[in-house]
Amino acid sequence: MHNKTVAELSKGLAAGEFSSVELTQHFLTRIEDSSINSFITVCNDEALSEAKAADEKISAGNATPWTGIPVAHKDIFCTQGVKTSCGSKMLDNFIPPYDATVTSNFKQQGAVCLGKTNMDEFAMGSSNESSYYGKVTNPWGENLVPGGSSGGSAAAVAARLTPAATATDTGGSIRQPSALCGVTGLKPTYGRVSRYGMIAFASSLDQGGPIARTAEDAAMMLNVMASYDKRDSTCIEREVPDYTATLNKSIEGLNIGLPKEFFSDQLDAKMQQQVQNAIKELEKLGANIKEISLPHTELSVPAYYIIAPAECSANLSRFDGVRYGHRCDNPKDLEDLYMRSRTEGFGEEVKRRIMVGAYALSAGFYDAYYRKAQQVRRLIKNDFTSAFENVDLIIGPTTPSPAFGFDSKGDDPTAMYLEDIFTISTNLAGLPGMSIPAGMIDNLPVGLQLIGNYFDEARLLNASHQFQQVTDWHNKAPKGCL
Repeated sequence: MHNKTVAELSKGLAAGEFSSVELTQHFLTRIEDSSINSFITVCNDEALSEAKAADEKISAGNATPWTGIPVAHKDIFCTQGVKTSCGSKMLDNFIPPYDATVTSNFKQQGAVCLGKTNMDEFAMGSSNESSYYGKVTNPWGENLVPGGSSGGSAAAVAARLTPAATATDTGGSIRQPSALCGVTGLKPTYGRVSRYGMIAFASSLDQGGPIARTAEDAAMMLNVMASYDKRDSTCIEREVPDYTATLNKSIEGLNIGLPKEFFSDQLDAKMQQQVQNAIKELEKLGANIKEISLPHTELSVPAYYIIAPAECSANLSRFDGVRYGHRCDNPKDLEDLYMRSRTEGFGEEVKRRIMVGAYALSAGFYDAYYRKAQQVRRLIKNDFTSAFENVDLIIGPTTPSPAFGFDSKGDDPTAMYLEDIFTISTNLAGLPGMSIPAGMIDNLPVGLQLIGNYFDEARLLNASHQFQQVTDWHNKAPKGCL
């Protein structure tokens, strides 16, 4: 059962081939036997109870396509009555009294929550090595990172521990781990998915999205995740289409832009060849490939690492040891309470970004750093606007190379930040982007990135689905996971 996609499982449940209880227990057993540390919390009793209720709905003829389907949620989405930690000691004791809109939407559709997936602390990282609960192992290699910050979700899907998982993307945190783990991940347009109940890292960049094995499954997930929510002031009031409706549409005549800036010295030569191979497959399907330019791409990383830390320093100021979260023992006074609670509760990467952000926002440096970074952000957005006047989609690598080893970049934060060089600009512009499996290098998966215009997720999913109809990279599985 674990080798079936969400679409196949949905049909199997409807046909009575197996029950949701049987399906859920199967995945819970696989999670228990796994050693990759992809889950922080496993909801055994709750999941089986939800599965039983789902079976009753199916029997009564009241099922949706998601009724009885197991899913996992990144531990950044609040789940009522279940610990939501953001991978941090700061929230190790936090039990939300409410559901995030994303988790609520899946509940309403009858999905079964298997548990909460591991992640880089407060979504800050590109390797999933910064979690308070320990690093996540890439199922493709015991010494390899799964990518971050949604590494737990990507690794769990790749290892067939869950058919699908929710995730978030601030600078590439859905697409980068999806690429390194050989699965499909989609970052929707900013504002397409509600951020209510999604614990904030950088509010103008964060966006929830799906990770699954196929574009079809990602489309099914986005049908549930995308919704207008008045509780989120950044959520766009816009009709949500059926993203599965156009999956089988031909892509003949589709104009796809290839940015020359993506093929720099920072791109592994073997990776460049895999992208070229994928382009040939798309051309066989009738797509037209055009060289384009995104001239300010090289400025995306420095701009991001001013804007994101600035917003995180503001968002994380609420974690002060007073209202909820970690609180130090026996504080001498209020200042000691603040200082020791935050020192003990936050990890090194989070502290680093808070300090950078606070510095960039300080009175003497705001204009020189934060304001300038926002001006660069506008230039990056303008690059994409110009490009989409001539093309329908943009294509390129998701990452500079396949999965790298644990601790190989730990002493060099800049090298780690550059792992997101091809994904960050999409977040700065607020555009949708996705990564799909598109080859192997030294027996490790690599991802192909597709970027769309605003609210053009359907076209992204269509092109990805058509690519997956003529390739089988998305069906590859790590050794021992089939």
